Amino acid sequence: MFFSCKDNFKEIQQIGVLQNEPIGIAEDINLKYTDSGKVKANLLSPKMKDFSNRQFAFTEFPEGIKLMLYDKGQQSTILSDYAISYDQNDLIDLQDNVIIITQQGDSIFANQLYYDQKNEQIFTNEAFKMVSPTKIITGNGFNSDKDFKHFEALEVTGIIYLDE
Repeated sequence: MFFSCKDNFKEIQQIGVLQNEPIGIAEDINLKYTDSGKVKANLLSPKMKDFSNRQFAFTEFPEGIKLMLYDKGQQSTILSDYAISYDQNDLIDLQDNVIIITQQGDSIFANQLYYDQKNEQIFTNEAFKMVSPTKIITGNGFNSDKDFKHFEALEVTGIIYLDE
């Protein structure tokens, strides 16, 4: 008579966990990211769904987020009606009514933006509008550092200069 054992611990862990359901749900999130004792970012959201049980793990914010990025006492704020954060590539996909208020007081409006947390870059290939005290720029796609000191529009479709 022969017997055999099989290591199926991962399969046993998945018993009772539906593949399309989150492994956890949290409400009224206030997550702070620190580096060397300094707050670098603060994420607020009414609801978070944790899908870390998936092959390509992600966290979903179905009711939107408010993300505040800090640098040397300055703050930029990003708002969106929906967001999804991918664990493996440190990318946050911001969707629907995305608004950025920069440290300089400029505002950027788009339907979809990406925030690369690892490289601290914000970018899109979609249409955007940037409003500053002196002008309004519309275009398609941009790349920027998180401080918006190095903002580069990929295609400018219009510039309106405002009177002071």
